[in-house]
Amino acid sequence: MNTDTAAWSASSGGPYRILVVEDEPLMRSIIVQLARAEGYQVLEAPGAEIAIGIFEKEKIDLAILDLNLTSGGSGLDLLGKIRDLDPEVMGIIVTAYASVESAVEALRKGAYDYITKPFANDHLKAVVRNALSQKALFHENRFLRRELREKYRFENIIGKSDAIEQVFRVMEKVARTDSSVLITGESGTGKELVARAIHFISDRGAARFLPINCGALPENLLESELFGYKRGAFTGAGQDKVGLLKAADKGTIFFDEIGELPLALQVKLLRALQERECYPLGSNEPVSFDVRVLCATNRNLEAEVKSGRFREELLYRINVININLPALRERKDDIPLLANHFLRKYEKSLNRGMMRFSKGAMRLLINYPWPGNVRELENTIERAAILAETDVIHSHDLPDKLRSSSPVVASAENSGLTLEELEREHIKRMLDKVEGDKVKAAQALGIHLSTLYRKVQRYHLENEGLPGAQEPTARPA
Repeated sequence: MNTDTAAWSASSGGPYRILVVEDEPLMRSIIVQLARAEGYQVLEAPGAEIAIGIFEKEKIDLAILDLNLTSGGSGLDLLGKIRDLDPEVMGIIVTAYASVESAVEALRKGAYDYITKPFANDHLKAVVRNALSQKALFHENRFLRRELREKYRFENIIGKSDAIEQVFRVMEKVARTDSSVLITGESGTGKELVARAIHFISDRGAARFLPINCGALPENLLESELFGYKRGAFTGAGQDKVGLLKAADKGTIFFDEIGELPLALQVKLLRALQERECYPLGSNEPVSFDVRVLCATNRNLEAEVKSGRFREELLYRINVININLPALRERKDDIPLLANHFLRKYEKSLNRGMMRFSKGAMRLLINYPWPGNVRELENTIERAAILAETDVIHSHDLPDKLRSSSPVVASAENSGLTLEELEREHIKRMLDKVEGDKVKAAQALGIHLSTLYRKVQRYHLENEGLPGAQEPTARPA
């Protein structure tokens, strides 16, 4: 058997299965032998009724059908019936009586190709290979789309804080609509992640999601990318190019950093979105499109309108619904969830064992203001997972900037106290707060009970938190 991987089905893991339906025994034998020589698993039938019986019991990837069957109807009728049972089956029509009408009808009923007898063996084998390659591509595209839908589900946007839950509620409401959405927030808050999630759970989720970064391309190139161009429209335009607005037809286009769009191009985009058509460069004929528009920016577009840097009409067009993503420092409750999510991700890619954060490291992560938001947090966890010498990530495995921003260090700098003096005051306040309950104090401080006992003894805090306790006169050693 030919072991060429082209003969093997990606979906089933075995050879592709071909059904040959031909009422002439000699011709049927020739086609069957050619297909088996290529490594396919082949079933055969002399007429439509037997073919339908086989098809109802077996999974068939491709059917080679004679146009003029002597029993049970024509090959075209049979093709229609089997595609009703399985729309993904590929069909090839073979006939000795070719006509334009029959060829058109075959393609209309879903045939992949149409071959006339007598045919060259290599030609038939090439058509079969091409048909199955297209089938494999369909499967791959469907698999990738399914993976994308899984990746960008709401559940994969990590967070349980009130701020992010409010975002989820708005996303759920707008996802099933076609309304334009403007996603705002600081850099690194996950604006594109939200846009993709909205797309993949929408009715357009099976179509394309096309992102375009408005700040990454010069104005002339951005215009040609958006609207497309005709051959010869400018130097280097050697062939027609479909613009992104048309390429995203029936799907979603995402304008990232829409605030960076040049004013002149804002006018053209506004007209295109209003009319749902655009003019490729070098063309006098408009191209229509049907897209949902999602935009994102870290700028205040209302302020940009007042300063004359953004068109007010365009803002109204894209800002039907606004989703504002909170900065990470505004959702500190989500930092442990996110940190552990990223740690699971990178321990897997680095083939490391089950990793965790020490309490000190987690405190640093929670207290850091994260100016780069979720993106900065992910990069920090990736770095720590790579550099950590054990499966526990400690404070010293994190960047210096996290330690220098610690409230304890900041307090030391501002008050002039030593770190030991600050630690004593912090433990004293905690013991006062829990009325001397050292178990609760240790839990609140994030240290082991035995460690707290040692520090209490060292700082002479044995009576702290008890009624009538006096401030000890001794200073820490």
